[in-house]
Amino acid sequence: MNYVKARVVGNTKNIYTPVTDGSSVSLAEAEQVNEALGLADVKNKLPAGYIEMYEGENRITIPVHFNSHFLIGPEGAHLNISGISGLASKTSYAMFLMKAIQDQYLHCQPDDSVAFVMLNVKGRDLLAIDEFNDKDDLEKEIFPVYDLLQLEKKPFENVKYFYPYSKDIAPTTYAHTEDVKSQMSLNKAVQYKYVFEDDKESIDLLFANIDDPQETMESIVNYIVTGQGKFNGITEWAELLKTVSEYAQAGNKEVDKNISVLSWRKFYRLLNKSYEKNKSLFANRCCVPQEVQLKKSIQEIQKNDVFVIDVAKLDEETQGFVFGDVMRAIYDLKLGTTDRQEKDIPSKVVIFIDELNKYASKEVPKSSPILRQILDITERGRSLGIILFAAEQFKSDIHDRVKGNCSTHAYGRTNVIEISKPDFQYVPPVYKSMLTRLKQGEYIIQNPVFRSLLNIKFPKPIYKQFKNG
Repeated sequence: MNYVKARVVGNTKNIYTPVTDGSSVSLAEAEQVNEALGLADVKNKLPAGYIEMYEGENRITIPVHFNSHFLIGPEGAHLNISGISGLASKTSYAMFLMKAIQDQYLHCQPDDSVAFVMLNVKGRDLLAIDEFNDKDDLEKEIFPVYDLLQLEKKPFENVKYFYPYSKDIAPTTYAHTEDVKSQMSLNKAVQYKYVFEDDKESIDLLFANIDDPQETMESIVNYIVTGQGKFNGITEWAELLKTVSEYAQAGNKEVDKNISVLSWRKFYRLLNKSYEKNKSLFANRCCVPQEVQLKKSIQEIQKNDVFVIDVAKLDEETQGFVFGDVMRAIYDLKLGTTDRQEKDIPSKVVIFIDELNKYASKEVPKSSPILRQILDITERGRSLGIILFAAEQFKSDIHDRVKGNCSTHAYGRTNVIEISKPDFQYVPPVYKSMLTRLKQGEYIIQNPVFRSLLNIKFPKPIYKQFKNG
């Protein structure tokens, strides 16, 4: 005799008396599972993965769909993915969803449009997303699931790669030099630079994680950007550093009395550190067509474009600088501060960033311009069509206002310490137990459309994977 304890998640016939002794009980069929979980009448379907239930000859596989209006707007927006690095496949799940979104908007949304901006923060993870994965994996494991979910069996389309500028390529990217040159020859890749005259207003992003309670760094940035004192007429990064160095000298009569020499010295030390590490990135000008300014390129993004911005080999401060600059460029584009007509701009832009904890954790200074930008996007981005897909190891580390404004949460494998945190206090015990045992390719997802948390699976990436990163 089997004993089963069940929780009622739906009641279709309004019968509230207990099941009597001797009543026949059977496993639910696919249609009944869909009904019970609230999956039967989902509108604006977007594949989220699939559910496998039972074993042996009773096994059933059920596609799971989001209502896209609750993932990328207008009803709800933003996705947060958490889980232990390497075991949770956070990037793979985000990429699977973005591939599904691209498919949907290519063929099913004629009056709507979307574009994607992804930051590659680890090795070569996202540097060949328009190429197919290993053939054996495709035919055995990936294509059958894509058929089940009615997705196109091909990688991303309209992809363009942006690599940090370096004359020899290799010093600033983990991509192989011959691969980058091949992409550039096919007009699929460019190198980006930062030119002082056009990018000086983004200098504050280099100091995003510096605790600045007196706002002295902010005052210095404002002093420079507005061209006060000796900073009037400066056109090059090296010239900027030289002038800041002069202001850091004791007894300099040019120094603004409201900003101490010690503050100038701190500013010089931090700015010089970033500049020396990235001299090729901070350039005087763009010389050839395959050298671009990132902000200008972002603001020219077209419908259904996929921009992959490589920052993996840059130091942490410069990674944050690039990420913040990208967010600002997208925000300005959607606010209408460029010359482009609204009808030519993608109605939605999805930004994907891994390691969100670097920029939006509870420990990040409140004055951080990157944190302020992330808060703006999560709180007001939905109405503008700016959608954030973000991932981190531990959800409990993230700023409450950031994760609180995400309509969809995906939980990958994590540890016992994490599930004891307040973020998981309303997660039922059975799911808490599952979270410590999830396999790669499995997630527990939460979305307003679903009546309860769902344990779903998703396919391996359809795009090219590099075994050694």
